[in-house]
Amino acid sequence: MKKQIAEFIGTFTLVLLGCGAAVIAGDLIGFAGISLAFGLALIGMAYGIGPVSGCHINPAVSLGAVAAGRMEMGEAVSYIIAQVAGAIVAALVLMAIASGTEAYSVAENGLGQNGWGAGYNGEYSMMAALVFEIVATFLFMVVILGSTGASAPAGFAGLAIGLALVVIHLVGINVTGVSVNPARSIGPALFVGGTALSQLWLFIVAPIIGAVAAGLLFRSGSLDGE
Repeated sequence: MKKQIAEFIGTFTLVLLGCGAAVIAGDLIGFAGISLAFGLALIGMAYGIGPVSGCHINPAVSLGAVAAGRMEMGEAVSYIIAQVAGAIVAALVLMAIASGTEAYSVAENGLGQNGWGAGYNGEYSMMAALVFEIVATFLFMVVILGSTGASAPAGFAGLAIGLALVVIHLVGINVTGVSVNPARSIGPALFVGGTALSQLWLFIVAPIIGAVAAGLLFRSGSLDGE
């Protein structure tokens, strides 16, 4: 269970600190600050729990690893359960903290949930959201698989992966709030409900498509993997 506990803690940290930056400090730090919060949280966890579980903290990454031939499906399922549980608990804790001021309400301020369309950030279309999430997750998974491959320089994977997540957020927050991670989307959506819940399917399906496509690319030998 060590690996599953690590994945729970890692996903909890990513969602609490990343979404927390948006909910609690978003007005002060802006999109750049939120982007750094997600990326730095991932870097910290990569070195903190990476030696234990590989620090997937993302169901799409686990399924991408299966597609690449680096993980068995049974283990991936146990990872995904731990990741989703960590994200849900993190969203609950974030809601408890944010509710400590009368200026906050879940209905008005949310929990850093993902979305698209009227009333959400740049009001991008569903198609734009779908394309962004698939492509961004594909590129993210390429960085993950490439930087953790046998021929990659040792010790730098966490930094490369975290910085990639920062850049993805800098580009995509205004489009979807950036998921590239079904667990990160599930946690907040469950408590916010409404539109966040009805749009959740895209943030489950699109990241999985992108990550699995990258995994298959590595498995085919089109890119150097393990």
